[in-house]
Order: sequence, then structure tokens, then C-alpha cells
Amino acid sequence: MTEFVRKIIPNAKDDVLAGITVSLAMIPEVVAFAFVAQIDPLMALSGAFIIGLIAAIFGGRPGLISGAAGAVAVIFVHMISEGHAKGLAFDTPIDNMGFYYLFATVILMGIIQIGAGVLKLGRFVRLIPHSVMMGFVNGLAIVIFIAQIKMFSHKKLEITDGVKKYLTIPMEGSELYLMIGLVLLTMAIVWLLPKLTTKIPAALTAILVTTAVVVIGKLPASTVGSYIREGGGKGLSGEFPTPNLELWEYLPFTTDTLTFILPYAFLAASVGLIESLMTMNLVDELTESRGNGNRECVAQGFGNVLSGLCGGTGGCGMIGQTVININAGGRGRLSGVMMALTLLTFILFADTYIEQVPIAALVGVMFMMVIETFAWSSFRILRKIPKADAAVLIIVSAVTVIYDLAIAVFVGVIISALVFAWENAKKIRARKHIKEDGTKVYEIWGPLFFGSIQAFNNKFDVTNDPESVEIDFMESRVSDHSALEAIFNLVGKYEEAGKRIRIKHLSEECQGLMIKASPRLANVIEHAVDDPRYHVMAKVMK
Repeated sequence: MTEFVRKIIPNAKDDVLAGITVSLAMIPEVVAFAFVAQIDPLMALSGAFIIGLIAAIFGGRPGLISGAAGAVAVIFVHMISEGHAKGLAFDTPIDNMGFYYLFATVILMGIIQIGAGVLKLGRFVRLIPHSVMMGFVNGLAIVIFIAQIKMFSHKKLEITDGVKKYLTIPMEGSELYLMIGLVLLTMAIVWLLPKLTTKIPAALTAILVTTAVVVIGKLPASTVGSYIREGGGKGLSGEFPTPNLELWEYLPFTTDTLTFILPYAFLAASVGLIESLMTMNLVDELTESRGNGNRECVAQGFGNVLSGLCGGTGGCGMIGQTVININAGGRGRLSGVMMALTLLTFILFADTYIEQVPIAALVGVMFMMVIETFAWSSFRILRKIPKADAAVLIIVSAVTVIYDLAIAVFVGVIISALVFAWENAKKIRARKHIKEDGTKVYEIWGPLFFGSIQAFNNKFDVTNDPESVEIDFMESRVSDHSALEAIFNLVGKYEEAGKRIRIKHLSEECQGLMIKASPRLANVIEHAVDDPRYHVMAKVMK
């Protein structure tokens, strides 16, 4: 039987153990961001189970772990509070209407993500430069580190005029020293154990050993259970997620509702897909394999739709938990499935035991994950790579920490694109010589596109050129409609000056488009026997 399992699932043991490890590391982060969004932790944990399971089975990247990520949760904070206020304004006041708006938003978020996958938008993640990727990794590592630092405190719930507010009280004295000691113990085990054996996951072993030390020694350490209750939760005990029929009963399906939730759904869908696809790229690099971005978009979307229907919050791929999974040996879909099923088991049957796990053990594992995730090589290469790439790396890291991932990636891609356009705009050249018959020849070299048009136009001297001019595009690439328009205008200037102009080595696509725009250009364009070395991007211009 064991041999049969090995043939069907080659990495079964490692995947199972990695999945269990990740499920434990999932709890504090999911619960922490549930408190930020002011929702019940069980709502977030249910969402993590559903999204994690669906994405693991149907996603485009085995080994990628998905759940109720904080990057998505923070988007819903303002919407939930506004939703509560809208509910109280109804004829029949409903004080928790924000949650029903949340579920509807998560469903719409999933539909948008499915649409992105069907339209094959996932492929555009390939356009994200490596400097943006490194900035993304570093920024998220810093965000996760800061989130773990916040665990060195207690939360106190205060209710003023019906408004819930959580106060943060830092640990002090012996309690703080105990927390630091347990964190260091966990980190030491995670670091040292792989040097002795790799047959068991170091992170899981570290969590079990640290938990045993706390339980046997009856140490007064902060645990998962105490952390949840401090934030106003009732513990990990819950029920199997089922469709939330109250959503259809209480939520008004009107244009006003759609107008209210659509911006949040679109932003959450964008953030979720960006984090998922960039995490997929990271796993591709770590495992030297390749995932399917469009399939991942669809799976993430279905997971969010089902989560919203069952009263869970939205989610996406989680870089921290994914790195823990990969480091623990998780490579296949079974690791993600095991994570989700273990999380469900905790909620249904093992809540008493899991609530005894010290927060310090999970923090220690996450600290080691941060060390593994952060691209330390970025410090070494900053002076070796182009200044523009170095600036993008730093900016993306900073914006990820200060604002959010989506803005950081958009900013990084835009800056990189502008730098690329500027650098290529400077590469346009024109070699000039005069033929025996007096014809002046311009041999164009370099890409001709919207960014290089001005430099291209500056190469020509229409007024002082001889009566016959020839422009050769053999060494150039005509890349867009702006380039075609520039050629068309240049021909017009020479003709207005009463001079004869010939154009050589335009591709068939260019010739067709220019002649279609102005049939008289058929006499200007020379149909050379030898083929040009490029093809215009005709699809962009049609």
C-alpha cells in the first residue's frame, strides 16, 4: 500500500507534514487580520479553509498556499463599518449588515478573478520585471516581520458608545523575556534540525517542542486560545462551513448595493491576483518549474465565490505560508489540501489542543520564514545593477510596507516601463551617406516607437536635403501606430518640399497599413525582394 501511494503521490509524506506545519502557521496571521477587519476569527478561518482547498486542487501552481490573507482583509475594514451604518438606516435596522456586504463583495471579487482567468490576463504577470519581484518579496517580508512584532503585546477590547476599539498593551518584564526565550528556542530548532536530519519538517518539530515545553512546564505564555479571546473571539471551535442563506434574506440586491461593493471587490480582486501570481512566480523560481497563471486566477476566483457563499472572507495566495511549505518539502497539491483539511480539523475537533500552542512558537517559525524570504542578495547587487532597477527595487519595497501590494506593483511596473521607453528612445540612430547619383540615404538603426519619434524626426534635414532621399529601415523595428504615423508625416514633409522620397525595407504589415491610410504612398514604398528582419506589431494597431 505504501509503495502504491508513493507511485501515485511521490512526495506524499513531505506534503502531508508540510501541510500540517503550514496550517499551524496560518492561524495567527489569519486571526490577526480578522481582528484588523473586525470580523469573527472563525469567519476568516473558514475562508482560509475553503480558498486553500479549492486553490490547492484546481490552481495553476502545486505547492502554493492560499488563505484569508491580510493584504485582502485590510481592504474590507472601511467597507464593513460603512455597511453596518447602512444596515442601521434600513426600515428594519440590522446592526451587522456590514458582514452581508462583505460576503457579497467576496463573491463579486471571485467572479472578477474568474473573468480575469477566462480572459487569460494571468499571462501579464510575465511583464513584471525582476526588480519589482525582488521589491515585492522584500516588502512583504518586512510587512510579515512587523506583524510578528505586534504579537509581543496583548489586545484589550474597549467599547465606547457602541464602537469596538482594540488597545495594544506591550508585554513587559518576565512575560516579555519568556516570549523572547521561546521565540529563540523555536528559531534555533528550525535552524539546527535540518543540519541533523531532513526527514521531518523543522518548523513542525519546533512548534511541537516549544508547545511541550510550555505545557509540561506550565509556563504562563500567551497561547493561540488566549490571543483569540483577547481580541474578542470565542476560540477556535466552529462548525463545517455551509451556504449562508441569511445573505439572500437580508442583503438588498439593488443598484445601490452593486455601486457600494464594486470598488472594494475590484480592488480586492486585483490585490489578490497580484499577490497570488507573484507568489506563483516565486515558487517557480524556488522549484525550477512553471505554473499556469490563468488557471490560478480561475481557481482563486472559485475559492472566493464559494467562501463568500458560505460566510467566509476573501483571500489569495500567501507568500509567507507558501515559503514555509516549500522549505518543509511541500511540492505537490497534497500539501495545500492537507493544510486546508488540517485547519478544518482544528476548527471541528482539535480546538482545545491547538489553543494551547504558544504564540511564541508560531512567531519563531514566521521569523525564520522572513529570513528565508527576504532577498538578502538585493543589498549586494544594488550597486551592480542599473540605477533605475535599484530605485524600482527600493520604491516597491517601501510602497508595499507603507501602502499595499497592488499600488507597489503598479508603481514598479510603470516606473520600469517608463525607464525602458526612455532608454530605447535613445537608441534610434541614422547612418547617412550620398549615393553616386546624388541620392541621400538614411539607414535607420534601432526601435521606432512612441518614445523615439522625436529623436527620429530630428535625424532628418528636409530643407537642406537633396532632391532625392531614400530611407532604409532594414536595421530598424517599427513597433507601434505612433511609429507609422511618424513615417507618414515625414513623407508628407518631403513631398511638400517638392522632393522625391523612397522608403525601403518596411515590413508587409507596415506597407499594407500605410497604403491603406493613403494609397498614394504605394509609389513611395519600395517593394524590395529581400525580406525585412522584423514584423510590425500589427495586432496592436488593428
